[in-house]
Amino acid sequence: MGKDIKIVVIEDDQIIREGYSILIGQTDGYTVVNSYDSFDNAAKSITDDGPDVILLDIELPGTNGIEAIPRLKRILPHAYILILTVYESEKNIFEALANGASGYLTKNTPAARIVDSIREVKDGGGPMSVNIARMVIKSFQRNQESPLSKRETQILEQIADGKSRSQIARDLFIDLETVRSHIKNIYLKLDVNSRADAIKAAKNNRLI
Repeated sequence: MGKDIKIVVIEDDQIIREGYSILIGQTDGYTVVNSYDSFDNAAKSITDDGPDVILLDIELPGTNGIEAIPRLKRILPHAYILILTVYESEKNIFEALANGASGYLTKNTPAARIVDSIREVKDGGGPMSVNIARMVIKSFQRNQESPLSKRETQILEQIADGKSRSQIARDLFIDLETVRSHIKNIYLKLDVNSRADAIKAAKNNRLI
């Protein structure tokens, strides 16, 4: 048998952090060498920990998880980073993967799957929660020649999900007038006059 996989957990919620540490540490072949409540605290001594895999949350005090990934890769180039978060936004997913994360799981992932994913990522795999993988695949299947901007595409997807303009404004942290302006541009670009026609045109042309 080979040596245990060494893991560091970076998670600001103490209960969750300790829960992961116990869950993983009690599994044969795994050793949690340390855990931290922030990247900024981890950065002081994580090189001494020498982890094989880092479980990293996104919403952290100080430096957030997305920003922490390239810094971790610089100081621990051979460590694999597995994101474990509540956030499922496409922006976070692609920024995390582009910055060097090797996998992306949401916190509702079953415990056994989290443990399996640590070994999977150590073996060179790219574990993702089912909903995350579906989102990534959907993004690649979109028409790359879309006339819509990234923000317009986001808004059109929300429209297709049945959300109102005020809900879209809240979800995307923009004001209602900005949403109206984007929708007007979407209608112009797709040459349509209604929500239903916009959704139909977008789906027919693989824009969402």
